[in-house]
Amino acid sequence: MASKRFDYIIVGGGSAGCVVASRLVGEHGARVLLVEAGSRRVSPILAMPAGYMKFLARDTYLTMHHVLPQEQLSGRAPIVPQAKVLGGGSAVNAMVYIRGQAEDYDAWDEALGGAGWSYRDLLPYFIRQEGNDHLGAPYHGVSGPLKVSHLGQHSAMSRAFVQAMQEQGIPYTADFNGARQSGVGFMQHTIDWTTRRRCSAVDAFLQPVSSNPNLTVLTETTVTRIRLERGRATGVELAGAFGSETIFADAEVILAAGTYSTPKLLMLSGIGPADELSRHGIDVVADLPGVGKNLQDHHEVPIVAATSGAFGYFGQDRGLAMLSHGLQYMLFKSGAVTTTGVEACAFIDPDGGARPTIQLYCVPTVYLDRDVSGVEPTHGVTLNPCLLRPKARGSVRLASADPAALPLVDPQFFGDPDDLRLTIAGLRFSRMILATSPVREMVTQELFPGGAIASDENLADHCRRTVKTNYHPAGTCRMGTEGDPLAVVTPELAVRGVAGLRIVDASIMPTIPSGNTNAPVLAIADKAVDIMTGHPRIVREPTTALPNRISSMPDQVRPS
Repeated sequence: MASKRFDYIIVGGGSAGCVVASRLVGEHGARVLLVEAGSRRVSPILAMPAGYMKFLARDTYLTMHHVLPQEQLSGRAPIVPQAKVLGGGSAVNAMVYIRGQAEDYDAWDEALGGAGWSYRDLLPYFIRQEGNDHLGAPYHGVSGPLKVSHLGQHSAMSRAFVQAMQEQGIPYTADFNGARQSGVGFMQHTIDWTTRRRCSAVDAFLQPVSSNPNLTVLTETTVTRIRLERGRATGVELAGAFGSETIFADAEVILAAGTYSTPKLLMLSGIGPADELSRHGIDVVADLPGVGKNLQDHHEVPIVAATSGAFGYFGQDRGLAMLSHGLQYMLFKSGAVTTTGVEACAFIDPDGGARPTIQLYCVPTVYLDRDVSGVEPTHGVTLNPCLLRPKARGSVRLASADPAALPLVDPQFFGDPDDLRLTIAGLRFSRMILATSPVREMVTQELFPGGAIASDENLADHCRRTVKTNYHPAGTCRMGTEGDPLAVVTPELAVRGVAGLRIVDASIMPTIPSGNTNAPVLAIADKAVDIMTGHPRIVREPTTALPNRISSMPDQVRPS
């Protein structure tokens, strides 16, 4: 590497890292080193909306973390992958664009004493990043670099699901990121509507500054430790194909390595719970008990039914069907390749409350995650009730002082009994939808767990056997006030007790947002640049008063 010194060193080239690098280089003229452990390029198939499904069962662009056996799951250890590629999750995910509920961010801001993290504070960041194909003010941007659109195709099963939910009194919601999240509808995705290709954080933010000489990007390179001198982060130690090297940061070291790797790197560098560091023979630089604590993740449980016909996408990714769809996509940018296969969802509360507690996904095929078995793929539908705000809290710990060792992840799925209770209620609600027209006319039988599994006890066993991550870990370096003993960063995202060190990824979230986490991470990173530079962009405030996001829903038919 030609230079040993930069203004900023960013650890992690995922969604957050791409945003921060782009703005520091493009707007502030900073010299930036962006370090990513994964590869620089991905398969061109991943740029196609349906392409990510080809990689769900592979580890090509994923790190599979070590999960501790879960006592509450009878010793089971569900898989918890993390993206390992430039662009992070935005390069390999299902591209769903959902920001969460206003109440999520307002709760952050209240806990932080009004430090500028409310929904109204974050909305301008969402707006200015977004280039939406059909939605505008007051909730959406139309000219931002992150392209957002509806999918190019919706299956017959997805449409039937939306209709069945309305039959049960759940209102249709045209925009889950607008005035009301609650209801049923079709999800927005980070897909460029002009090309029908994925719009990753690399596409939206990093590519426009890729030729800027102030930006250096290192891939397939691991940061092994943060260099600390007299209480200040002054650089990082690297390991890659070139060997080992120390690079210095004149302004700040910025951590964007994600919810699992950011606390690991802090602890390897002597920042974290003193007892945990001492156990591994690591000298304590800053005793921060909250590092690695407060882990939260959305998790879901499947209910699967067979159908009487091809109302979804089973078998469409192989043979002549695949070739036909590929040709249609290449020639006309239409057809099955323009969908992610997960098109519709509903935000509901099975208990009948106004604020949704479950995101119910409709997957128009028989789909189980790779560490779950019990049914063979066939024509059918899978409904996944996903818990939006789990009460249980897990942790991330060091396996050893070896930087090459993966951390120990303890997700604590169903570690709180109310999480299990609410998931069971979500399964019963899903069964009600399967028995509601027009879905009812398409379904032939419930395959998994099967109609005989009816008691709460039996459904609880099904939940423990099949619960899986929704790939949204957060919270392991949470921000908080000075009086919060488990706070790792300040409301300015600065690591407590260490100068020149900041965290900008999902690990800083005090509580997990009620929706897919990529959009909030992008907004957090954008706000972080304004905080660290002290020179915010001019932002467009909403032009009209924003309605209360918690609105009463029509009476629902309660699941029995």
